Amino acid sequence: MIYHLSLQVAGVVTGVLLILLSAAAVLIPTFSRSFVAKLPRSRTAGIILLAIDLVWTFWLLATIEMGEFSSFRRPLLILLPVAFFLVLKFVDEFLAVRALGILCLLAAEPLLDAAFLRYESSRLLITVFAYLLIVAGLFWVSIPYVLRDQINWTARSVFRWRCLNAVAFIYGGVILAFAFTQY
Repeated sequence: MIYHLSLQVAGVVTGVLLILLSAAAVLIPTFSRSFVAKLPRSRTAGIILLAIDLVWTFWLLATIEMGEFSSFRRPLLILLPVAFFLVLKFVDEFLAVRALGILCLLAAEPLLDAAFLRYESSRLLITVFAYLLIVAGLFWVSIPYVLRDQINWTARSVFRWRCLNAVAFIYGGVILAFAFTQY
């Protein structure tokens, strides 16, 4: 266990995050649709998300037990910031999407770690969400234009936008309810 998160904390964080993001999208659909439509090509969002990825990965690399690969820790800790600046310099296309995909991959591990070896069936809500993050993260890192297409499809009509975000809101509410009652 790297993160030492309880299932309740993971459920609260996941539920609150889903509720806040989807509530903003449902309540102010025009602004949220335009903001999300600009996200894939936003250089500023890409730099911010990639910096979060760098800090998280640096912390993981510095603290994780690497076993027989511990001799690689120092070179990787040096290589990580160098790779960060090289990515900023040479990756212009869909930097925000790729960084968001990396963040999804990083965020899935603490959720799976919290649900590991738990007996409650409701833990599967968090596990399914974590695997959705993994699949989305893999696609967004390797095929970044997929997020742009997903956003265009979702934002094509206000009804579709509100329906999909309402589903996310309900899913977050269910996770939050189980976090307070079952975990």
